[in-house]
Amino acid sequence: MNGKTPDDDVLLEVKDLRVHFPMREGMVRAVDGVSYTLRRGETLGIVGESGCGKSVTAQSILRIVPSPGRIVDGQILYHRRRTDRDGKVTTETIDLVKLDPQGSQIRQIRGNEIAYIFQEPSATLSPVHTIGHQIVETIRLHQHVDQREARKRAIEVLDRVGMVHPSESIDRYPHQMSGGQRQRAVIALALACRPSLLIADEPTTALDVTTEAQILELIKELQQEYGMAVQFITHNLGVVAEMADNVVVMYLGRQIEQATVDDMYFNARHPYTQALLRAIPKLGKKSAVALESIRGMVPDPYSIPKGCPFHPRCPRYLPGTCDDPQWLTVGPEHWARCNRALEVATRQ
Repeated sequence: MNGKTPDDDVLLEVKDLRVHFPMREGMVRAVDGVSYTLRRGETLGIVGESGCGKSVTAQSILRIVPSPGRIVDGQILYHRRRTDRDGKVTTETIDLVKLDPQGSQIRQIRGNEIAYIFQEPSATLSPVHTIGHQIVETIRLHQHVDQREARKRAIEVLDRVGMVHPSESIDRYPHQMSGGQRQRAVIALALACRPSLLIADEPTTALDVTTEAQILELIKELQQEYGMAVQFITHNLGVVAEMADNVVVMYLGRQIEQATVDDMYFNARHPYTQALLRAIPKLGKKSAVALESIRGMVPDPYSIPKGCPFHPRCPRYLPGTCDDPQWLTVGPEHWARCNRALEVATRQ
């Protein structure tokens, strides 16, 4: 699969990334050859069922893959912009895969230039420190300002994310806040240093529908204000339609389709993507009409089927034809890893 030639707008390039987990039961290939490009100011949606490798792909960028996982191949090229004292802007390219996960260089990038919002606020927020303490320490670590200035900036960012009474909320502990307030605090912590890239990993999973809509709108507003790129990880295709410019679909660690968000929704070519889209509730359909489900179960990660990993569940599977799926270009900026992609009818 080939995309556009890298240019000054490119922020991140993931090239043939492979992440393996050696387990007692066997080898889990959590990420198996994923490649994509993310441009400055762009939102990329990464979608798929649980266990498809979405989060491990994101964790690889910040070198926080949990043990015993390890990156065994590929590149993650981060194109960092630098401004010198004379105002001249230069671009430095760093292969994040080559950095020491505990080294000073990745620690300077992590939380400062690339920020991460986890699914659960409890994975980010310390229960024994106030919200303000955590934001202030992040700002002081990366921005090298004194305590007073850091606290001022922390209040400003809490106010910007819509926290009620930010000058008071800054001294509250996570358990003293509602779920929506904790998620706003997590976003404030992530954006405290105005990162170039925000990775949002299922950031609204535990929230009610109204709060979810508010959080999604907040992320969009802050993206436009700060000019940052966003990598949005979700299993919710409705969220992708609302947030993303481009979409990557994953299945069992593999990238199986990539397209602009409009092309993905109106011209999906991989049978798995089409099945996901048919499972979305639609306005105007009678409530008594059952949603279509994807037949079968996700295979055991220790024994992934040979050839196309989706073929045991695929209604269009043809022995021989589907044994070795290739990337096919099916439109401008649209690729599918399916040998039948050019003949598969557009989803109606």
